[in-house]
Amino acid sequence: MAAAEPKASFTADPLTTWQTNGIVWSLASAHGVVYVGGTFDSVRPPGAQPGQREVPRRNFAAFDAATGDLLPCAPSFTGGEGTVRALKTSPDGRVLYVGGSFSHVGSTGVASAVALDTADCTLRRDFRPAVSATVRAIETTGRTVYLGGDFNQVDGRTRQHIAAFTPEGALRPFRADVDAPVRALSAVPSRGKLYAGGDFEWVNGRWAHSLVALDATSGATERTFPDWLPPRSSVKSIAQDGTRFYVGAEGHGEGVFDGRIAGRLDDDRMVWKDTCYGATQVVLPYQGVLYSASHAHDCSETPGGFPERHDRQHLLAQSPTTSRILHWFPDTDEGTGEQVGPRALAVARGVLWVGGEFTRVNGSPQQGLTRFGAGPDTGAPEVPALSLSAARTGHVVLHWQASWDREDATLTYRLYRDGRLIAEKKQASTYWNRPWMSHTDSVAPGSRHEYRIQVSDGVNTSPKSPATRVDVPAGAATARTTAGGPWR
Repeated sequence: MAAAEPKASFTADPLTTWQTNGIVWSLASAHGVVYVGGTFDSVRPPGAQPGQREVPRRNFAAFDAATGDLLPCAPSFTGGEGTVRALKTSPDGRVLYVGGSFSHVGSTGVASAVALDTADCTLRRDFRPAVSATVRAIETTGRTVYLGGDFNQVDGRTRQHIAAFTPEGALRPFRADVDAPVRALSAVPSRGKLYAGGDFEWVNGRWAHSLVALDATSGATERTFPDWLPPRSSVKSIAQDGTRFYVGAEGHGEGVFDGRIAGRLDDDRMVWKDTCYGATQVVLPYQGVLYSASHAHDCSETPGGFPERHDRQHLLAQSPTTSRILHWFPDTDEGTGEQVGPRALAVARGVLWVGGEFTRVNGSPQQGLTRFGAGPDTGAPEVPALSLSAARTGHVVLHWQASWDREDATLTYRLYRDGRLIAEKKQASTYWNRPWMSHTDSVAPGSRHEYRIQVSDGVNTSPKSPATRVDVPAGAATARTTAGGPWR
């Protein structure tokens, strides 16, 4: 018997969340605080419109992980391109490493990578490497801090797009010659291995398109993945859960790969590769589910997936073992910037934080940040429109199109005649597949009735639909229906 698919740990109902006036590129958390890095110069409270009640925050902000409240931790990151691209805490949560393109933290001169003490939100004196260009990825272990990005020099020494440091900022001898920017890093200390992904083609003189496994101490190439990604696709995110590692990719042009891949940590062999199109920006495994942010628009060949409809789904949950897309469909819009939508995911205190360039969440205004909690589920499905006809004397046929719910696949429909429940039907549906449903009701010839319908996801129930009334013919005449209002 097949094992049951996992369930998402979060509802699809967004929690009230502060907003940014620009793009969020990275999220990290430690000790009940969520750190937000990006390209923005202010934040504003939940519900506030752009320009209203703005609070200055220069490319960095901090929030209470449980309540979402804005915290006073607010160093400003300025100069350079004025953007924070990468955040990562130390394993013990005492240090937050920050990378991007900036030349100052407050009034202190720096060079695109620094560290903060999380206890008091102060800039550390020891970790201030001189990095020659943008830092796009950070990974930490108990002994080492890895940086990846656009740079080719660190502290005056050659380091091609990847470098390693002690936690105190001393450059380690680790060295890998990578020919183009590194955008993702994930270390596996128990195996002495570091995965790197990005725009590169060559690593240490060996062809290694966009994904490579390196010796975590020396930087030597341990494994390449020649058949995993086609040309014009590059790795944007790597994460792992202790058993598997996961890759999210973005492609450009025809025949590219935009989806996700799962591999085994023990032997680097592929477990599955989905076929979704739509530029994956980040992957995040959490409690047996793989979450991702993208602008997926065609997952027709992925289990549980949806066809091309010329719309986009920006947040997905998948089974880590089978790649099946699970029924969890909160959504954002494309937003500003490159109009990709969400770009960063993090879980803190049981809450999923999402950052990016979106301006709407589930159809409502919300810029840059949003959150999803464990519950309760508060959103009732939309009540369907009910239509009626008399198929023959003494019978009324009711028709409606199934509704859909962002987190419950099977909904229950209750039909009422003259205020009394007469039928209850269950139907699975999705936003791309809403089947038509019907019910035949037996009534007395020549009678008149009113019908209503309501729908439930098992927790929340919609209001009953407006009354639709029908005069049932006594003979062969056609039934007459009216929607609401008094009988005529």
